[in-house]
Amino acid sequence: MVENISEEEIRKVVAQIKHPAIDRTLVDLGIVKNLVVKNDKATITLAFPFLNIRIKDYLVKSIREPTEKLGARVEVKLTVMNQEELQKFSTMEQEGWKGSL
Repeated sequence: MVENISEEEIRKVVAQIKHPAIDRTLVDLGIVKNLVVKNDKATITLAFPFLNIRIKDYLVKSIREPTEKLGARVEVKLTVMNQEELQKFSTMEQEGWKGSL
């Protein structure tokens, strides 16, 4: 593992990850809610419209793998979007919908 990987490096990689069915990044959609880096560990909180979305594992993997490639240990926490976050997500989902999985 890499010592003291920068939060900026991780944010740059995470910011590029797109949703597979919506033409937006996970950051833009508000799915990446929080990212904290301490030493070589990144704790990333993902917020979903509801917890049992069928592509949950896919989205977690899409965050975990590129972050681990940077040399970070990754902990992914899951939560549910609040009403304001859900409203923003729904609007972007409608605007950027490109197809089902």
